[in-house]
Amino acid sequence: MSSEVIDVAPVEVSEGTADGAAAAAKKKRGRLIAIAVVVVGMLAGAGGVWWYMQGSAGHAKPETEAEAPAETSGHGGTADADPSAAYIEVPPMMVNLRGGGAQAKFIKLRFIIVAADGKTDAVKARLPVILDALQPFLRELRPDDLNGAAAVFRIKEEMLRRSTQALGAGMVRDVLIQDLIQQ
Repeated sequence: MSSEVIDVAPVEVSEGTADGAAAAAKKKRGRLIAIAVVVVGMLAGAGGVWWYMQGSAGHAKPETEAEAPAETSGHGGTADADPSAAYIEVPPMMVNLRGGGAQAKFIKLRFIIVAADGKTDAVKARLPVILDALQPFLRELRPDDLNGAAAVFRIKEEMLRRSTQALGAGMVRDVLIQDLIQQ
């Protein structure tokens, strides 16, 4: 055996470790910035959705608030609810629902249109225009659209919007759904 001495050059460990720690800190900071950007983006999106929903709900409130006293003022009779309102009964409608099932589904709908003061004759004369405006909407409904407690409310609001759009503002006060049967 020989006793040979091997000279090893000194290694500076502290400098390499410092560079590694700095690189790890930069990676960590980059991840934190990316996470912060994602969180801020999600909060901004949620705030935008909330603002949009509050804005669309705010447009419907004046009609709802104006009608609320009329609904609660009487003791159940339609004449007590609003003496100046004219109720126009619409013939029952039967409409196919949209769906890909083997069996055809449809809804039977009975509703009443509440005409504005002095507009009863004009609304009755243009009833076919209202029905024509409602047909495409009703035919696009799917069976799932009729599920839940809010389904009738959403359908009623859309029918009111389309009736008002077809006849012009100030002609139709409300749409009252009498029967909505899905088969």
